[in-house]
Parts: sequence; structure tokens; C-alpha cells
Amino acid sequence: MTLAVAQWLMCDSAKGAGTLVRCMQELGRKYPFAGYGGMFMKWLQSDNPRPYGSFGNGSAMRVSPVGLYASSLEEALRLAKLASSVSHDHPEGIKGAQAVAACVYLKKMNASNSEIKEYIETKFGYDLDVKLETIRPGYSFDVTCQGSVPIAIMSFLQRENTEGVLRLAISMGGDSDTIGCMACAISMAGIYRKEYSLDATQKELIKHCDALLPADLLEINDRFETLIRTNRINED
Repeated sequence: MTLAVAQWLMCDSAKGAGTLVRCMQELGRKYPFAGYGGMFMKWLQSDNPRPYGSFGNGSAMRVSPVGLYASSLEEALRLAKLASSVSHDHPEGIKGAQAVAACVYLKKMNASNSEIKEYIETKFGYDLDVKLETIRPGYSFDVTCQGSVPIAIMSFLQRENTEGVLRLAISMGGDSDTIGCMACAISMAGIYRKEYSLDATQKELIKHCDALLPADLLEINDRFETLIRTNRINED
């Protein structure tokens, strides 16, 4: 679904909800075995899909392309709301998506961790002061935005590099693949500075992920990557 959002951002200059739904259904139906929840699977297969009040973390997990694409924080929030609300239209589902998109955008724009933390706490009311090591023993599987998005953001904030972020996110257990996805999306957004650069671990992660993607998904990924790098170079 992350690549479906990327496809939507590239193919529809109007950023319409109908085009987003089409992109999501096309890829979701082609690749149905991606761990989707039951309600979302029904949404993917529906001839008349409607939002169903979800606050699951699928909205936040797929939203990272929005933060990379947006040319302003306001645009990131607006597009994240749309990217969420076609299916996950509960306020917490939208909030989680907007929080992740905002983090990705701010990291891309070289904001410091303290600036990102302050913005997210002020805008969304998440408590990001908890040390994850202290809550790990009692943390359990939680697929809600409110139960996993703050964990992902804190995983990013409490480590210095992408490898550390990934290790901390996965160590929390629970819905750890989703937490890792969101946390690393924020961390990796930092490579899109105008002086585009990768450390050794980031290069290895990208190489591994590229090797796992089918050709059609890799093509979407590569086109989006080129677009974002070009946009950053051309920004004033």
C-alpha cells in the first residue's frame, strides 16, 4: 500500500480520492497476501469501497510517500488525511497518518529530533517522553494508531541511526513489523537532503528490500525515488 500511495502521488496531479482508491485496489488485489486485516481485505475487493471507521495502523504504515512528496508541512497534513480517510476515517486513524507524514516531512527538511518531537507533541498530543526500555516488558500486540504510532516515533527519536532505530522498534515486540516500517520511514527520510547520502547500513537495507520486490513494484519505487530526489534538487 505504500507503493500504491506513491503511485497515486505520481499519476494524479489533482490528488483525487478516486484515483487513490484505484491505485490501492489495483496493487492490493494483485498482491493480496501482505498481511492485510479482514476489513481492509473486504475494502480492497469491494466494487464500491467506503471508509469504515478504522483507527488501525494501516493508515500510518502506508503514508510515508506523502511526507517525502509534500512541498510544505501543510500539504503533508492535507494529503495524509486524504490518504488515510478513504478507508481509515476515524480521527485516530487520520491523526496517526498525519503524525507519521509530518515526521517524514520534517526529517526530510533537516529538522532536528527535538524540533520533530516538540511539533508532534504539540500538534497531536502524543507523549514522547517515555523511555521505550521501561515499557518494553509490558508492551503487547497493538494494531491501533494510538497504540503503535507513538512507539514508532519514539523508536526514531531514541536512536542515532537507522540500524539502531530498526533494532529498537523490533525489540518492542507486538506489531513490530509495522512499528519498524513507520520508524525507519522517518529515519530514512533524512537521506533526501540536497546532498543525498546513505550510510553503509542504509545502503544494505535498500539493497535487501530491492531484491525482494517484484519488478513492477520496484519500478514504482524507482520512479518515485527519482521524483523525490529531483524535487529536492530543484527546491529553492
